[in-house]
Amino acid sequence: MRDITLGQYYPVKSVIHSLDARVKIILMITYVVMVFFAQSFFSYGVLALFLVGVILLSRVPILKVLKSLKTIAILIVFTVIMSVLFYAGQESDLIWSWGIIKIYGNGLINAGKMTLRLILIVLGPMVVTFTTTAVALTNGFESVLSPFKIIGLPVHTFAMVMSIALRMIPSLVEETDKIQSAQKARCADFESGNLIKRAKAMLPVLIPLFVSSFRRADELADAMDSRCYRGAKGRTKMKKAKFRFADAVAIFVFAVVFFAILWLKYNFFPMLIDINSFIWMVI
Repeated sequence: MRDITLGQYYPVKSVIHSLDARVKIILMITYVVMVFFAQSFFSYGVLALFLVGVILLSRVPILKVLKSLKTIAILIVFTVIMSVLFYAGQESDLIWSWGIIKIYGNGLINAGKMTLRLILIVLGPMVVTFTTTAVALTNGFESVLSPFKIIGLPVHTFAMVMSIALRMIPSLVEETDKIQSAQKARCADFESGNLIKRAKAMLPVLIPLFVSSFRRADELADAMDSRCYRGAKGRTKMKKAKFRFADAVAIFVFAVVFFAILWLKYNFFPMLIDINSFIWMVI
């Protein structure tokens, strides 16, 4: 539980911290799209170098960002196993076989690409949560989703729910740690035995955690009522986001990287040369 980094804000002054939350949200979505457009290991290498550069600029310790990968370690291992075992290749590409289990070279390559894709998709949004406060993220999401107000979607409610969820993640982690420590003091064992036994041992933790969560929700609702919270109607923001020169530079850099990824996938330059040659031939 202590390895969960989602929703944690790392308070330090940096270029990435000072960017507009709306810009960071849009660029985060663009980054995820870029990861899905990447097809070769070279493309993944370009994205990895770009992500490392962003982390260094944010002044967030790289090891702290990498800790977030522990939460998806099982998913990564499962993805690798499924990609290797269930890849149907040609006999000439066969590396090793045992009965019905066959491992192909392209299967290993495909598993490596899937692993890199998962890692990059997880680490990118983590940088945003590390460098943006929950309030700024809420206001940013509300601004980005504001066009959907036209069709009647409660954008402010969605943003508020997301803000409360992000704020509660560190609190729930801390509460879980306290309950586990209290249960260990009463000779509870969470580490020995098989998977089923360890899952049953977590019941004395989950029940108090649910009770504590509902109590926190009640207290939060009372606090919001006592402060006359009535939704988005009539609400104003103390700090208004402003688009600055640094935001324009960030958008330009992302555009350059995105174009590079597209070029690596579709090889635009030869296509442009062929189109120009065709035009000259027609003329």
